[in-house]
Amino acid sequence: MTVLIDPPNWPGPRGLMWSHLVSDSSLAELHDFASRLGVPERAFDRDHYDVPETVHARAVELGAEAVSSRELLLRLVASGLRRRKRRQLP
Repeated sequence: MTVLIDPPNWPGPRGLMWSHLVSDSSLAELHDFASRLGVPERAFDRDHYDVPETVHARAVELGAEAVSSRELLLRLVASGLRRRKRRQLP
Protein backbone atom coordinates (compact mmCIF):
# COMPACT_ATOMS: atom_id res chain seq x y z
CA MET A 1 0.00 0.00 0.00
CA THR A 2 1.52 3.25 -1.13
CA VAL A 3 0.50 6.86 -1.40
CA LEU A 4 2.11 8.57 -4.37
CA ILE A 5 2.71 12.23 -5.19
CA ASP A 6 3.90 13.71 -8.46
CA PRO A 7 5.97 16.89 -8.86
CA PRO A 8 4.15 20.22 -8.53
CA ASN A 9 3.96 20.82 -12.29
CA TRP A 10 0.35 21.94 -12.68
CA PRO A 11 -0.53 25.65 -12.49
CA GLY A 12 -3.47 26.41 -10.25
CA PRO A 13 -5.14 28.85 -7.90
CA ARG A 14 -3.26 31.48 -5.94
CA GLY A 15 -0.33 31.41 -8.36
CA LEU A 16 0.87 28.07 -6.98
CA MET A 17 1.94 24.92 -8.76
CA TRP A 18 0.00 21.78 -7.83
CA SER A 19 0.63 18.04 -7.44
CA HIS A 20 -1.63 15.00 -7.47
CA LEU A 21 -1.83 12.74 -4.43
CA VAL A 22 -3.10 9.17 -5.05
CA SER A 23 -3.07 5.71 -3.53
CA ASP A 24 -2.16 2.62 -5.50
CA SER A 25 -4.27 0.40 -3.25
CA SER A 26 -7.33 2.06 -1.69
CA LEU A 27 -9.27 5.29 -1.46
CA ALA A 28 -9.58 4.76 2.30
CA GLU A 29 -5.78 4.86 2.57
CA LEU A 30 -5.70 8.00 0.42
CA HIS A 31 -8.37 9.80 2.49
CA ASP A 32 -6.60 8.88 5.74
CA PHE A 33 -3.25 10.16 4.44
CA ALA A 34 -4.79 13.39 3.14
CA SER A 35 -6.41 13.96 6.52
CA ARG A 36 -3.09 13.48 8.32
CA LEU A 37 -1.51 15.88 5.83
CA GLY A 38 -4.20 18.47 6.55
CA VAL A 39 -5.64 18.48 3.04
CA PRO A 40 -9.34 19.44 3.01
CA GLU A 41 -11.91 17.00 1.60
CA ARG A 42 -12.88 19.56 -1.05
CA ALA A 43 -9.46 18.94 -2.69
CA PHE A 44 -10.55 15.39 -3.64
CA ASP A 45 -11.41 14.92 -7.32
CA ARG A 46 -12.73 11.45 -8.30
CA ASP A 47 -9.51 9.48 -7.63
CA HIS A 48 -6.93 11.96 -6.37
CA TYR A 49 -6.29 15.02 -4.27
CA ASP A 50 -4.95 18.22 -5.79
CA VAL A 51 -2.35 19.57 -3.38
CA PRO A 52 -0.30 22.78 -3.58
CA GLU A 53 3.46 22.83 -3.88
CA THR A 54 3.61 24.03 -0.27
CA VAL A 55 2.68 20.56 1.04
CA HIS A 56 4.77 18.40 -1.33
CA ALA A 57 7.79 18.06 1.00
CA ARG A 58 5.54 17.36 4.01
CA ALA A 59 3.73 14.62 2.08
CA VAL A 60 7.06 12.94 1.35
CA GLU A 61 8.07 13.31 5.03
CA LEU A 62 4.84 11.54 6.03
CA GLY A 63 5.65 8.65 3.68
CA ALA A 64 4.30 9.51 0.23
CA GLU A 65 6.47 8.18 -2.57
CA ALA A 66 7.58 10.95 -4.95
CA VAL A 67 7.17 9.73 -8.54
CA SER A 68 6.85 11.23 -11.99
CA SER A 69 3.41 12.19 -13.25
CA ARG A 70 3.60 9.36 -15.77
CA GLU A 71 4.48 6.80 -13.08
CA LEU A 72 1.67 8.09 -10.86
CA LEU A 73 -0.88 7.67 -13.65
CA LEU A 74 0.39 4.21 -14.64
CA ARG A 75 0.19 2.97 -11.05
CA LEU A 76 -3.22 4.55 -10.49
CA VAL A 77 -4.61 2.85 -13.60
CA ALA A 78 -3.00 -0.49 -12.66
CA SER A 79 -4.60 -0.28 -9.20
CA GLY A 80 -8.08 -0.11 -10.70
CA LEU A 81 -8.83 3.11 -8.80
CA ARG A 82 -8.67 5.44 -11.83
CA ARG A 83 -11.95 7.33 -12.36
CA ARG A 84 -12.10 9.24 -15.60
CA LYS A 85 -14.28 12.28 -16.14
CA ARG A 86 -17.47 11.46 -17.96
CA ARG A 87 -17.75 12.98 -21.38
CA GLN A 88 -20.42 15.61 -21.61
CA LEU A 89 -22.74 15.38 -24.58
CA PRO A 90 -22.98 18.45 -26.81
